[in-house]
Amino acid sequence: MKALKSISMFAMTAVLLVSCKQNSNKQEEVVTPTDSISVEQVSSNEISGTMQKATFQVEGMACAIGCAKVIENKLAKMEGVQNATVDFESKTATLEFDDAKQNGETIKQTVEEIANGAYKVENLSVEKDLAMLD
Repeated sequence: MKALKSISMFAMTAVLLVSCKQNSNKQEEVVTPTDSISVEQVSSNEISGTMQKATFQVEGMACAIGCAKVIENKLAKMEGVQNATVDFESKTATLEFDDAKQNGETIKQTVEEIANGAYKVENLSVEKDLAMLD
């Protein structure tokens, strides 16, 4: 019985460690847990196109700190992206971007290349001519 209990604990620990495994070649920064994570990137480059807003579902996320945060950081680092948010609970990503520097296909490709294809983009919609209200 004791051996069975030990094996079960080892298996559960292994599953938890593997479920949020990220690309081992890159180190990720430690963050504090939150339900919704928001990152803003302000670029010194001027906007050369029209600001647009993309919204889509991300399938394959296992946790808010590992999965959602990594996806959000990758999106925020893309050239022309002004704001990127990934909400783990609703599996929804939203970002504002310059259409002269990015498009729906490059955004989808970026997400789906993270963690060796662990995530899939679904229901991608892009709102054109986003009015800047700030």
